[in-house]
Amino acid sequence: MKKYPTGFKLKVVKSFLAGDGGAKLLARQWSVPEEKIRTWVSHYRLHGIDGLRPKRSTYSAQFKLQVLSHQDREQLSSRQVAAIYDIRNPNQVVVWRRKLDEGGVEAFGIREPEHPSMKKERRCPAPPSTAITDSAQALREENERLRAEVAYLKKLQALIRSKRSAADKARLIAGLRQQHKLADLLQVAGLARSTFYYQCHAAQRTSPQSAMELRIRAVYDEHKGRYGYRRITAALCNSMAEPVNHKCVQRLMQKMGLRAVIRAKKRSRHVPGISDAHVPNVLERDFCAAAPNQKWVTDVTEFNVKGQKLYLSACMDLYNGEIIAHQMARRPVFELVSSTLRAALSRTACTAELIVHSDQGWHYKMQPYRAMLAQRGVKQSMSRKGNCFDNAAIESFFGTLKAEYFHLAAPNSIDALEAGVHDYVNYYNHERIKLRLNGLSPVGYRLRNTA
Repeated sequence: MKKYPTGFKLKVVKSFLAGDGGAKLLARQWSVPEEKIRTWVSHYRLHGIDGLRPKRSTYSAQFKLQVLSHQDREQLSSRQVAAIYDIRNPNQVVVWRRKLDEGGVEAFGIREPEHPSMKKERRCPAPPSTAITDSAQALREENERLRAEVAYLKKLQALIRSKRSAADKARLIAGLRQQHKLADLLQVAGLARSTFYYQCHAAQRTSPQSAMELRIRAVYDEHKGRYGYRRITAALCNSMAEPVNHKCVQRLMQKMGLRAVIRAKKRSRHVPGISDAHVPNVLERDFCAAAPNQKWVTDVTEFNVKGQKLYLSACMDLYNGEIIAHQMARRPVFELVSSTLRAALSRTACTAELIVHSDQGWHYKMQPYRAMLAQRGVKQSMSRKGNCFDNAAIESFFGTLKAEYFHLAAPNSIDALEAGVHDYVNYYNHERIKLRLNGLSPVGYRLRNTA
């Protein structure tokens, strides 16, 4: 065994106590076994520099039994009890423990004293010494621990083989607490005391996630599966007094098999063209507005129900994403677009700073349409040819409408479709929350910030 000078030990210990590194890091740095560093630190803390100096001594049987009794009483490790009694080699405690388990107190040479004058007479046992009493107590505790181990293993054979969770172990230990000491059961199971109590409390209280699952299911069903975990989290935060973590909602939705309606991603196959010379792209994909009635976007989309078609024209305010006007018709006539614009313009008297953006559809190039805008002092803006991303805001609304209502409800007639679109637009404006609007609906956001 390699010997280390006292000065070297002191230098390593002070480096450890100064926070220069842990035992593992210092062991690599100084080429010293990690356990030795931990032993030196323990001895230094309890005995100062004397705990690091070389020490040669023999230990009496009473001293060994006292050490083992202290270890059993305080549930200490060999290194811990060795530091308390300034035993430089913790392995000696392990050897003493093995001797006591195999041969009892007689393994240390302790026998009951016999007086010569009482050889032929019936001898009365002498009162045991303190060390012998402590040893007997240690043996009784060891016996109880072994009995607890046997009882635990009888119920835990399958559990040990499969390496189940701490909750299963805590459940079995709780059932054996009436017959055995908790410390013995925890030692046999290899379970920390704090872990045991945590699992017991977790098993006793009603699972809070079960109530959370009910709330998630209620919000999910209320919105007919249109909400993902982010919007459901925002809805729960609005309705509950305490905050809800989105990761918890996501995990519970995955557990319950809930997911939002996901629409297929489509890519434009049109070749991007140059901007219209007469109506440039004024908006330039700046879809943010500081106040209502500054930027509007509009477009027309088509629905097909059993070969019959319905066309929807909608106008959106980019301030809060609210659909301020919409009209439907069985044919994509000009009146469909012009009536939408009239309905939108009737909502506001101040249009001097307003921009209305659309694609290059033939409706928006018509002279009557452009005259309506010019009459109110509205600036017109158009997307580049074949580039749907220039009008992405209203395109996104149409995609959401079809994913959350048209494909989900699958109306079987044009009349049912038209009524459903009216209901969904009202729902979209007044009830459906948006994360970018701080968890509010478009109308709720506008009323809060413009009141």
